[in-house]
Amino acid sequence: MKAADLPVLDVPSFHVEKGEQVAIIGPSGSGKSTLLHLIGGVLPADSGQLFVNGQDLSKMNERERDYFRSTQIGYIFQDFHLIPSLTAEENVRLVLPKGDPHAQNRSLQEWFERVGLIKRRTHRPSELSRGEQQRVAMIRSLINQPCLVLADEPTGSLDWETAQQMMSLMLTLCREENLTLLCVTHDLPLAHQFPRTVQMGEINETMHASRNEVGVR
Repeated sequence: MKAADLPVLDVPSFHVEKGEQVAIIGPSGSGKSTLLHLIGGVLPADSGQLFVNGQDLSKMNERERDYFRSTQIGYIFQDFHLIPSLTAEENVRLVLPKGDPHAQNRSLQEWFERVGLIKRRTHRPSELSRGEQQRVAMIRSLINQPCLVLADEPTGSLDWETAQQMMSLMLTLCREENLTLLCVTHDLPLAHQFPRTVQMGEINETMHASRNEVGVR
């Protein structure tokens, strides 16, 4: 086998129902983040089928996957990815579709109230704690009510107490909005907050992405 063809991930079958919150755990290198990249359309699968909200990503080209991801997927990252020169509110406004500004203002106020940052809307990331920055990133990923939220080690750069608070808040918001959530975490106590936990297999040099069926409905 050529080095360029080295198989990476084998997921025989994986289904998540709409509105379900699932933690994905496993050792480093077991393919947790790769699975999120496949489901989010960042990476194409070599073979098999990949359905998200009834749409088969395995039949989409890169441009179609990019559009699907930008309109249907919410991402929460470990490092927040906030723009330093913008305020917390401005960072969230970047993802809002054009529409009624008054309705958007009401929506923004409601979300900042829900995460306890109503008085921090005009602060820039450097003026916020890491936990507050993650809450801004959380609003940004949830405010458009995506069909799927993907969280890749969202508490990895937070202290334990803040991580617990963030995970609890994320789960609460997703339940209230009936949003489907897939969260990769290496922290077992945090994963146990989820209604369902999926264990990735141990690293295997023969793992591959063929004959797979992955579905998020």
